[in-house]
Amino acid sequence: MPETVVMVATSYPRFAGDLVGTFMEPIARGVAARGHAVHVVLPWHPKLTRPLSDGGVTLHPFRYAPLPALNVFGYAGALRADVALRWQGWAAAPLALAAGVAAARRVVRAVGATVVHGHWVVPGGAIAALAAGGRPLVVSLHGSDVFVAEHHGAIGAVARRTFGRAGWVTACSADLRDRAIALGAEAARSSVVPYGVDVETFGPGEGRRARGRAILQIAPDVPVVLAVGRFVAKKGFEYLIDAVPALAERHPRVRVVIAGGGDLEDALRARARAAGVGDRVQFPGVLAHDAVAAVLAAADVAVVPSIHDDAGNVDGLPNVVLEALASGTPLVATAAGGIGAAVTHGENGLLVGERDASGLAAAVGRLLADPALGAALGASGRERAARAHGWPAVAAQFEAAYAMARQAGRPGAGKG
Repeated sequence: MPETVVMVATSYPRFAGDLVGTFMEPIARGVAARGHAVHVVLPWHPKLTRPLSDGGVTLHPFRYAPLPALNVFGYAGALRADVALRWQGWAAAPLALAAGVAAARRVVRAVGATVVHGHWVVPGGAIAALAAGGRPLVVSLHGSDVFVAEHHGAIGAVARRTFGRAGWVTACSADLRDRAIALGAEAARSSVVPYGVDVETFGPGEGRRARGRAILQIAPDVPVVLAVGRFVAKKGFEYLIDAVPALAERHPRVRVVIAGGGDLEDALRARARAAGVGDRVQFPGVLAHDAVAAVLAAADVAVVPSIHDDAGNVDGLPNVVLEALASGTPLVATAAGGIGAAVTHGENGLLVGERDASGLAAAVGRLLADPALGAALGASGRERAARAHGWPAVAAQFEAAYAMARQAGRPGAGKG
């Protein structure tokens, strides 16, 4: 039966090529492609310039801040290094939460929502819970939302109440689901729904490889090792930098590219200079989504050195893991968070320990020295991405979650 789904999110690509909330768009479009009407309630942002109705999805941005400096709610703007809330985030939160609940309630009623889907337990899930009334509620977890709930008492209490209201909870990794259960989610009303990847956008090919090399301004025959992500501690990029001196001893022409931006950029650049590899480590900045696809195809090895950071925060399942697999690029990663569920050591990638610079150097060096091994791992990775991580299959799992939420029901939830 076709649903009218109202999603509540605090991140969504604001313009073509935006790297913020990239997984939200294919989730929404994938659900719409299965015949459902999808409406997304999200904070207004000055960079939100995309059409508000596109691909079967209608966006409903809400305004909340009287001052431009307070437009920091959502889009990763309220978090400092992904572990703490900026003061502007604390200041904007009451305004944004009140405006978000009011907007979500208006949209739920106006479109005749049959299910409400909150993304990130706090704040999206909490807003969705307050707007859903007696309608089925699904809450999806994406990583830092659970970490913040674990480390802030008041936010944890809101998360527990939201879990209590939800008919179904999804998490992008088993680790995240287990932590949510510890916070109060019901095991019997939860499931793991890993992210997907567009295997048409991300894939191998000489044309893509040539374009990626042009973007990076690196010659075709120079070995390229690539990492992509926000510059926050849980990405573990400092350990990749620490691996470069040993890697360069065996591969003197190697270039390590770390694409992205964030709070730790200055520290990462300084670390490369201090290690004497400032000329070998390249920081091209934040790349558009299609450029990421090109540079992944251009890389000889992709690295995802994720860690549990000092505060205990960890990624769920980084998008770049699946994007590297789909690209057919040989992958070296840690098993942090949900990565181990997508990458099997020796089958579709190589896994090393967290914070292990020497292990990273050895694994990357092994792939650079053995192109046949890299090609075999890359081919297996692309097959795995196409078979198990296509966005249509992910959308089907969310559709099933809506049905499970309806079956579960929530006693005491009054009609809104």
